[in-house]
Amino acid sequence: QPQPTVAIEWVVQPYIIWGIVAMILILLLFVLSTPWAIRITGYEFFRKAHYVLAMVYIGACWAHWNKLECFLVPAFIIWGIDRGARLFRTALLHYHPAAVTGAGFRPVHAEVTRFPDAEHGDVVRLDFENEQDCWEIGQHYYLCFAECSIWQSHPFTPLNAPMLQKGVVRHSYILRAKSGETKKVADVVARKSQLAGDAATAPTPVILAGPYGENLMEKLAVDTNIVCVAGGTGISYVLPVLLRLAREQPVPDRKVELVWAMRHSSNVDWVRDEMDTLCRAQKALNLTIRLFATRDVDSGEREKDAKCGGAKDTDVAEVGSSSSENACPCDGKVSVDRIGDGASDDSRHPALRQLLGDFVEETVAGRTVVFASGPGGMITDLRTIVAGLNDPAKVWRRQERFDVNLVCDDRLEW
Repeated sequence: QPQPTVAIEWVVQPYIIWGIVAMILILLLFVLSTPWAIRITGYEFFRKAHYVLAMVYIGACWAHWNKLECFLVPAFIIWGIDRGARLFRTALLHYHPAAVTGAGFRPVHAEVTRFPDAEHGDVVRLDFENEQDCWEIGQHYYLCFAECSIWQSHPFTPLNAPMLQKGVVRHSYILRAKSGETKKVADVVARKSQLAGDAATAPTPVILAGPYGENLMEKLAVDTNIVCVAGGTGISYVLPVLLRLAREQPVPDRKVELVWAMRHSSNVDWVRDEMDTLCRAQKALNLTIRLFATRDVDSGEREKDAKCGGAKDTDVAEVGSSSSENACPCDGKVSVDRIGDGASDDSRHPALRQLLGDFVEETVAGRTVVFASGPGGMITDLRTIVAGLNDPAKVWRRQERFDVNLVCDDRLEW
Protein backbone atom coordinates (compact mmCIF):
# COMPACT_ATOMS: atom_id res chain seq x y z
CA GLN A 1 0.00 0.00 0.00
CA PRO A 2 1.56 3.33 -1.01
CA GLN A 3 1.75 5.90 1.77
CA PRO A 4 -0.41 9.04 1.36
CA THR A 5 1.50 12.14 0.51
CA VAL A 6 2.08 14.90 3.02
CA ALA A 7 -0.38 17.16 1.18
CA ILE A 8 -3.20 14.63 1.47
CA GLU A 9 -2.43 14.06 5.16
CA TRP A 10 -2.65 17.82 5.67
CA VAL A 11 -5.92 18.30 3.74
CA VAL A 12 -7.84 15.50 5.48
CA GLN A 13 -7.35 16.99 8.94
CA PRO A 14 -10.67 18.16 10.44
CA TYR A 15 -9.55 21.72 11.01
CA ILE A 16 -8.49 22.04 7.36
CA ILE A 17 -11.76 20.51 6.11
CA TRP A 18 -13.84 22.91 8.18
CA GLY A 19 -11.65 25.82 7.11
CA ILE A 20 -12.34 25.00 3.46
CA VAL A 21 -16.06 24.66 4.21
CA ALA A 22 -16.04 28.09 5.90
CA MET A 23 -14.27 29.66 2.91
CA ILE A 24 -16.79 28.15 0.49
CA LEU A 25 -19.69 29.43 2.61
CA ILE A 26 -18.32 32.97 2.84
CA LEU A 27 -17.79 32.94 -0.93
CA LEU A 28 -21.42 31.90 -1.44
CA LEU A 29 -22.56 34.70 0.87
CA PHE A 30 -20.59 37.18 -1.20
CA VAL A 31 -21.91 35.94 -4.54
CA LEU A 32 -25.52 35.88 -3.35
CA SER A 33 -25.14 39.48 -2.12
CA THR A 34 -24.37 40.85 -5.59
CA PRO A 35 -27.19 42.76 -7.37
CA TRP A 36 -27.42 40.32 -10.27
CA ALA A 37 -27.75 37.33 -7.92
CA ILE A 38 -30.53 39.06 -5.96
CA ARG A 39 -32.37 39.83 -9.20
CA ILE A 40 -32.09 36.21 -10.35
CA THR A 41 -32.96 34.45 -7.08
CA GLY A 42 -35.29 37.03 -5.55
CA TYR A 43 -35.21 38.96 -2.29
CA GLU A 44 -36.85 36.26 -0.17
CA PHE A 45 -34.26 33.65 -1.19
CA PHE A 46 -31.49 36.18 -0.50
CA ARG A 47 -32.79 36.82 3.03
CA LYS A 48 -33.39 33.21 4.04
CA ALA A 49 -30.21 31.91 2.41
CA HIS A 50 -28.17 34.42 4.39
CA TYR A 51 -29.78 33.35 7.64
CA VAL A 52 -28.90 29.70 6.99
CA LEU A 53 -25.47 30.20 5.44
CA ALA A 54 -24.37 32.68 8.11
CA MET A 55 -25.25 30.27 10.93
CA VAL A 56 -23.50 27.35 9.23
CA TYR A 57 -20.49 29.57 8.50
CA ILE A 58 -20.13 30.48 12.17
CA GLY A 59 -20.38 26.79 13.08
CA ALA A 60 -17.73 25.88 10.48
CA CYS A 61 -15.39 28.54 11.89
CA TRP A 62 -15.90 27.12 15.36
CA ALA A 63 -15.15 23.59 14.12
CA HIS A 64 -12.10 24.90 12.28
CA TRP A 65 -10.54 26.29 15.45
CA ASN A 66 -12.32 26.31 18.79
CA LYS A 67 -10.11 29.15 20.00
CA LEU A 68 -12.35 31.42 17.89
CA GLU A 69 -15.01 30.97 20.56
CA CYS A 70 -14.21 34.39 22.02
CA PHE A 71 -15.33 35.97 18.71
CA LEU A 72 -18.14 33.62 17.70
CA VAL A 73 -20.09 33.60 20.96
CA PRO A 74 -20.48 37.42 20.92
CA ALA A 75 -21.60 37.12 17.28
CA PHE A 76 -24.43 34.77 18.29
CA ILE A 77 -25.37 37.01 21.22
CA ILE A 78 -25.46 40.19 19.10
CA TRP A 79 -27.50 38.45 16.41
CA GLY A 80 -29.96 37.20 19.02
CA ILE A 81 -30.31 40.65 20.60
CA ASP A 82 -30.91 42.17 17.18
CA ARG A 83 -33.63 39.62 16.33
CA GLY A 84 -35.23 40.07 19.72
CA ALA A 85 -35.24 43.88 19.47
CA ARG A 86 -36.87 43.73 16.04
CA LEU A 87 -39.53 41.34 17.30
CA PHE A 88 -40.18 43.52 20.34
CA ARG A 89 -40.53 46.65 18.21
CA THR A 90 -43.01 44.87 15.92
CA ALA A 91 -45.00 43.79 18.98
CA LEU A 92 -45.12 47.39 20.23
CA LEU A 93 -46.17 48.59 16.78
CA HIS A 94 -49.18 46.27 16.89
CA TYR A 95 -49.98 46.50 20.59
CA HIS A 96 -53.46 47.90 20.99
CA PRO A 97 -54.89 47.41 24.51
CA ALA A 98 -58.42 47.77 23.21
CA ALA A 99 -58.02 44.55 21.24
CA VAL A 100 -60.09 41.71 22.65
CA THR A 101 -57.77 38.83 21.78
CA GLY A 102 -54.06 38.17 21.56
CA ALA A 103 -53.12 40.16 24.67
CA GLY A 104 -53.67 43.36 22.70
CA PHE A 105 -51.59 42.28 19.67
CA ARG A 106 -53.36 42.36 16.34
CA PRO A 107 -52.43 43.01 12.71
CA VAL A 108 -53.72 46.09 10.95
CA HIS A 109 -56.43 45.58 8.37
CA ALA A 110 -55.52 47.23 5.09
CA GLU A 111 -58.00 48.22 2.43
CA VAL A 112 -56.50 46.87 -0.79
CA THR A 113 -57.28 48.26 -4.23
CA ARG A 114 -56.24 46.24 -7.27
CA PHE A 115 -55.44 47.80 -10.64
CA PRO A 116 -55.50 44.89 -13.15
CA ASP A 117 -52.63 44.65 -15.64
CA ALA A 118 -52.47 41.28 -17.38
CA GLU A 119 -49.36 42.22 -19.38
CA HIS A 120 -47.00 43.54 -16.69
CA GLY A 121 -48.60 42.36 -13.44
CA ASP A 122 -51.37 43.90 -11.36
CA VAL A 123 -50.63 46.93 -9.22
CA VAL A 124 -51.97 46.79 -5.67
CA ARG A 125 -52.52 49.75 -3.36
CA LEU A 126 -52.79 49.32 0.41
CA ASP A 127 -54.31 51.92 2.73
CA PHE A 128 -54.63 51.55 6.50
CA GLU A 129 -54.28 53.41 9.80
CA ASN A 130 -52.25 52.42 12.85
CA GLU A 131 -51.68 53.81 16.34
CA GLN A 132 -47.99 54.75 16.31
CA ASP A 133 -45.48 57.56 15.94
CA CYS A 134 -44.66 59.09 12.57
CA TRP A 135 -41.78 57.77 10.51
CA GLU A 136 -39.26 59.94 8.64
CA ILE A 137 -39.68 60.75 4.95
CA GLY A 138 -37.72 58.15 2.95
CA GLN A 139 -37.93 55.36 5.51
CA HIS A 140 -39.53 52.02 4.70
CA TYR A 141 -41.40 49.24 6.47
CA TYR A 142 -41.32 45.48 6.06
CA LEU A 143 -44.83 44.21 5.38
CA CYS A 144 -45.96 40.68 6.18
CA PHE A 145 -49.23 39.64 4.52
CA ALA A 146 -50.67 37.27 7.10
CA GLU A 147 -53.21 35.69 4.75
CA CYS A 148 -50.45 34.60 2.38
CA SER A 149 -47.54 33.61 4.66
CA ILE A 150 -46.37 34.71 8.09
CA TRP A 151 -42.82 33.64 7.18
CA GLN A 152 -42.26 36.28 4.52
CA SER A 153 -41.97 40.06 4.72
CA HIS A 154 -40.89 42.55 2.08
CA PRO A 155 -39.70 46.19 2.23
CA PHE A 156 -42.01 48.92 0.92
CA THR A 157 -41.78 52.71 1.13
CA PRO A 158 -44.96 54.56 2.19
CA LEU A 159 -46.09 56.86 -0.61
CA ASN A 160 -47.71 59.34 1.78
CA ALA A 161 -46.18 61.87 4.15
CA PRO A 162 -46.96 60.79 7.73
CA MET A 163 -49.26 62.90 9.86
CA LEU A 164 -50.25 62.08 13.44
CA GLN A 165 -53.94 62.69 14.07
CA LYS A 166 -55.44 61.61 17.39
CA GLY A 167 -52.64 59.08 17.87
CA VAL A 168 -53.23 57.46 14.48
CA VAL A 169 -51.03 57.58 11.38
CA ARG A 170 -52.19 56.66 7.89
CA HIS A 171 -50.11 54.33 5.68
CA SER A 172 -50.39 54.04 1.89
CA TYR A 173 -48.36 51.72 -0.35
CA ILE A 174 -48.33 50.60 -3.96
CA LEU A 175 -46.67 47.43 -5.23
CA ARG A 176 -46.55 45.59 -8.51
CA ALA A 177 -47.67 41.97 -8.22
CA LYS A 178 -45.36 40.23 -10.66
CA SER A 179 -44.67 36.94 -8.88
CA GLY A 180 -44.09 35.39 -5.47
CA GLU A 181 -45.64 36.97 -2.40
CA THR A 182 -46.94 40.09 -4.13
CA LYS A 183 -48.69 37.91 -6.72
CA LYS A 184 -50.35 36.01 -3.87
CA VAL A 185 -51.64 39.28 -2.41
CA ALA A 186 -53.16 40.30 -5.74
CA ASP A 187 -54.77 36.86 -6.12
CA VAL A 188 -56.23 37.02 -2.60
CA VAL A 189 -57.70 40.45 -3.30
CA ALA A 190 -59.12 39.29 -6.63
CA ARG A 191 -60.73 36.25 -5.00
CA LYS A 192 -62.20 38.27 -2.11
CA SER A 193 -63.51 41.03 -4.32
CA GLN A 194 -65.12 38.51 -6.64
CA LEU A 195 -66.91 36.84 -3.73
CA ALA A 196 -68.00 40.22 -2.37
CA GLY A 197 -69.20 41.40 -5.74
CA ASP A 198 -66.65 44.25 -5.85
CA ALA A 199 -64.22 44.13 -8.74
CA ALA A 200 -61.42 46.17 -7.18
CA THR A 201 -61.16 46.36 -3.40
CA ALA A 202 -60.91 43.98 -0.43
CA PRO A 203 -59.41 44.03 3.12
CA THR A 204 -56.39 41.99 4.20
CA PRO A 205 -54.41 41.75 7.51
CA VAL A 206 -50.88 43.17 7.49
CA ILE A 207 -48.06 42.98 10.06
CA LEU A 208 -45.54 45.86 10.08
CA ALA A 209 -41.86 45.88 11.02
CA GLY A 210 -39.86 49.09 11.02
CA PRO A 211 -39.25 51.81 10.14
CA TYR A 212 -35.80 51.49 8.58
CA GLY A 213 -33.74 53.71 6.30
CA GLU A 214 -32.65 57.33 6.00
CA ASN A 215 -34.42 60.65 6.40
CA LEU A 216 -34.48 62.29 2.97
CA MET A 217 -35.51 65.69 4.31
CA GLU A 218 -32.16 66.02 6.09
CA LYS A 219 -30.57 66.45 2.65
CA LEU A 220 -32.56 69.62 1.94
CA ALA A 221 -31.59 73.16 2.93
CA VAL A 222 -34.11 75.99 2.91
CA ASP A 223 -33.10 77.16 -0.58
CA THR A 224 -32.49 73.73 -2.15
CA ASN A 225 -34.16 73.18 -5.52
CA ILE A 226 -35.73 69.76 -5.98
CA VAL A 227 -36.28 67.45 -8.94
CA CYS A 228 -38.18 64.21 -8.35
CA VAL A 229 -37.78 61.57 -11.08
CA ALA A 230 -39.83 58.38 -10.89
CA GLY A 231 -40.40 55.35 -13.08
CA GLY A 232 -43.58 53.31 -12.52
CA THR A 233 -44.15 52.38 -8.88
CA GLY A 234 -40.99 54.31 -8.00
CA ILE A 235 -43.36 57.24 -7.53
CA SER A 236 -43.83 56.03 -3.95
CA TYR A 237 -40.23 57.03 -3.14
CA VAL A 238 -40.46 60.64 -4.31
CA LEU A 239 -44.09 61.53 -3.53
CA PRO A 240 -43.58 61.85 0.27
CA VAL A 241 -40.91 64.54 -0.29
CA LEU A 242 -43.31 66.65 -2.36
CA LEU A 243 -46.25 66.04 -0.03
CA ARG A 244 -44.19 67.16 2.96
CA LEU A 245 -43.13 70.33 1.11
CA ALA A 246 -46.79 70.99 0.32
CA ARG A 247 -47.47 71.24 4.07
CA GLU A 248 -44.59 73.59 4.81
CA GLN A 249 -44.23 77.31 4.32
CA PRO A 250 -43.38 78.03 0.67
CA VAL A 251 -39.81 79.19 -0.03
CA PRO A 252 -39.43 82.07 -2.52
CA ASP A 253 -37.25 81.31 -5.57
CA ARG A 254 -37.20 77.56 -4.81
CA LYS A 255 -37.94 75.54 -7.95
CA VAL A 256 -39.57 72.10 -7.71
CA GLU A 257 -40.34 69.61 -10.47
CA LEU A 258 -41.82 66.11 -10.74
CA VAL A 259 -41.01 63.88 -13.73
CA TRP A 260 -42.96 60.62 -13.70
CA ALA A 261 -42.62 58.02 -16.46
CA MET A 262 -45.41 55.43 -16.42
CA ARG A 263 -46.52 52.78 -18.85
CA HIS A 264 -50.02 54.16 -19.34
CA SER A 265 -51.59 57.50 -18.49
CA SER A 266 -54.26 55.69 -16.45
CA ASN A 267 -51.51 54.74 -13.95
CA VAL A 268 -52.09 58.13 -12.32
CA ASP A 269 -55.08 56.46 -10.64
CA TRP A 270 -52.64 54.61 -8.34
CA VAL A 271 -51.99 57.87 -6.48
CA ARG A 272 -55.00 59.97 -7.48
CA ASP A 273 -55.54 61.62 -4.07
CA GLU A 274 -51.86 62.45 -3.60
CA MET A 275 -51.64 63.98 -7.09
CA ASP A 276 -54.69 66.09 -6.30
CA THR A 277 -52.91 67.41 -3.20
CA LEU A 278 -49.87 68.37 -5.27
CA CYS A 279 -52.08 70.03 -7.85
CA ARG A 280 -53.68 72.23 -5.22
CA ALA A 281 -50.24 73.21 -3.87
CA GLN A 282 -48.65 73.60 -7.29
CA LYS A 283 -48.66 77.39 -7.46
CA ALA A 284 -47.41 77.91 -3.90
CA LEU A 285 -44.61 75.35 -4.35
CA ASN A 286 -43.59 76.66 -7.77
CA LEU A 287 -44.05 73.02 -8.81
CA THR A 288 -43.98 71.73 -12.37
CA ILE A 289 -45.50 68.29 -12.99
CA ARG A 290 -44.50 66.34 -16.10
CA LEU A 291 -46.08 62.96 -16.81
CA PHE A 292 -44.88 60.60 -19.55
CA ALA A 293 -46.89 57.60 -20.79
CA THR A 294 -44.27 55.31 -22.34
CA ARG A 295 -46.61 52.65 -23.71
CA ASP A 296 -49.50 54.78 -24.93
CA VAL A 297 -49.68 55.62 -28.60
CA ASP A 298 -49.97 59.33 -29.36
CA SER A 299 -53.31 59.93 -31.00
CA GLY A 300 -52.62 63.60 -31.66
CA GLU A 301 -55.19 64.64 -29.08
CA ARG A 302 -54.85 65.94 -25.56
CA GLU A 303 -54.58 63.37 -22.83
CA LYS A 304 -57.93 62.61 -21.23
CA ASP A 305 -57.13 59.64 -19.02
CA ALA A 306 -54.73 61.19 -16.53
CA LYS A 307 -56.70 64.21 -15.41
CA CYS A 308 -55.86 65.45 -11.94
CA GLY A 309 -58.31 66.76 -9.44
CA GLY A 310 -60.88 64.17 -10.37
CA ALA A 311 -62.00 66.18 -13.41
CA LYS A 312 -64.14 63.96 -15.58
CA ASP A 313 -65.02 66.04 -18.63
CA THR A 314 -62.02 68.29 -19.19
CA ASP A 315 -58.75 67.72 -20.95
CA VAL A 316 -55.38 68.23 -19.29
CA ALA A 317 -53.88 71.25 -20.97
CA GLU A 318 -50.31 71.45 -22.19
CA VAL A 319 -47.58 72.87 -19.95
CA GLY A 320 -47.97 76.58 -19.50
CA SER A 321 -51.54 76.65 -20.74
CA SER A 322 -53.84 79.08 -19.01
CA SER A 323 -57.17 77.76 -20.22
CA SER A 324 -59.95 79.02 -18.00
CA GLU A 325 -62.12 76.09 -19.00
CA ASN A 326 -59.90 73.57 -17.26
CA ALA A 327 -61.45 72.54 -13.94
CA CYS A 328 -58.29 70.77 -12.77
CA PRO A 329 -56.73 72.17 -9.53
CA CYS A 330 -53.41 72.26 -11.39
CA ASP A 331 -54.75 75.22 -13.42
CA GLY A 332 -53.79 73.51 -16.65
CA LYS A 333 -50.10 73.21 -15.82
CA VAL A 334 -49.77 69.44 -16.11
CA SER A 335 -48.65 67.81 -19.32
CA VAL A 336 -49.13 64.16 -20.21
CA ASP A 337 -46.83 63.22 -23.07
CA ARG A 338 -47.55 59.99 -24.92
CA ILE A 339 -44.21 58.69 -26.16
CA GLY A 340 -45.14 55.06 -26.76
CA ASP A 341 -45.12 55.24 -30.54
CA GLY A 342 -41.34 55.57 -30.83
CA ALA A 343 -39.37 53.21 -33.04
CA SER A 344 -36.91 52.24 -30.31
CA ASP A 345 -36.88 51.74 -26.56
CA ASP A 346 -34.77 54.89 -26.11
CA SER A 347 -37.42 57.00 -27.83
CA ARG A 348 -40.00 55.76 -25.34
CA HIS A 349 -38.20 57.26 -22.35
CA PRO A 350 -38.32 60.90 -21.25
CA ALA A 351 -35.38 63.07 -22.33
CA LEU A 352 -33.94 63.29 -18.81
CA ARG A 353 -30.73 64.99 -19.92
CA GLN A 354 -32.64 67.87 -21.48
CA LEU A 355 -35.21 68.08 -18.67
CA LEU A 356 -32.60 68.23 -15.90
CA GLY A 357 -30.34 70.55 -17.88
CA ASP A 358 -33.19 73.01 -18.44
CA PHE A 359 -34.17 72.79 -14.76
CA VAL A 360 -30.69 73.70 -13.54
CA GLU A 361 -30.39 76.54 -16.05
CA GLU A 362 -33.70 78.03 -14.90
CA THR A 363 -32.98 77.95 -11.15
CA VAL A 364 -32.55 81.35 -9.51
CA ALA A 365 -30.45 80.42 -6.47
CA GLY A 366 -29.35 77.46 -4.37
CA ARG A 367 -28.15 73.95 -5.16
CA THR A 368 -30.27 71.16 -6.63
CA VAL A 369 -31.09 67.71 -5.28
CA VAL A 370 -32.46 65.04 -7.60
CA PHE A 371 -34.54 62.33 -5.91
CA ALA A 372 -35.03 59.33 -8.16
CA SER A 373 -36.51 55.86 -8.11
CA GLY A 374 -37.00 53.57 -11.07
CA PRO A 375 -35.37 50.90 -13.23
CA GLY A 376 -31.63 50.29 -13.12
CA GLY A 377 -31.10 51.79 -16.58
CA MET A 378 -32.78 55.04 -15.61
CA ILE A 379 -30.71 55.35 -12.43
CA THR A 380 -27.51 54.69 -14.38
CA ASP A 381 -28.41 57.40 -16.88
CA LEU A 382 -29.19 59.84 -14.08
CA ARG A 383 -25.82 59.26 -12.45
CA THR A 384 -24.12 60.25 -15.71
CA ILE A 385 -26.44 63.22 -16.27
CA VAL A 386 -26.07 64.60 -12.75
CA ALA A 387 -22.30 64.20 -12.86
CA GLY A 388 -22.25 66.22 -16.07
CA LEU A 389 -24.36 69.01 -14.54
CA ASN A 390 -21.87 69.58 -11.73
CA ASP A 391 -19.28 72.29 -12.37
CA PRO A 392 -16.84 72.74 -9.45
CA ALA A 393 -15.28 75.83 -11.00
CA LYS A 394 -18.62 77.64 -11.13
CA VAL A 395 -19.54 76.45 -7.65
CA TRP A 396 -16.24 77.89 -6.42
CA ARG A 397 -17.38 81.23 -7.88
CA ARG A 398 -20.55 80.88 -5.75
CA GLN A 399 -22.81 79.79 -8.58
CA GLU A 400 -24.49 77.17 -6.39
CA ARG A 401 -26.96 76.03 -9.02
CA PHE A 402 -24.14 73.97 -10.57
CA ASP A 403 -23.94 71.92 -7.36
CA VAL A 404 -26.27 68.99 -8.15
CA ASN A 405 -26.71 65.91 -5.97
CA LEU A 406 -28.44 62.62 -6.79
CA VAL A 407 -30.31 60.62 -4.13
CA CYS A 408 -31.69 57.42 -5.62
CA ASP A 409 -33.60 54.28 -4.77
CA ASP A 410 -33.01 51.59 -7.39
CA ARG A 411 -36.36 49.80 -7.69
CA LEU A 412 -35.16 47.72 -10.69
CA GLU A 413 -38.49 48.03 -12.48
CA TRP A 414 -40.38 50.49 -14.67
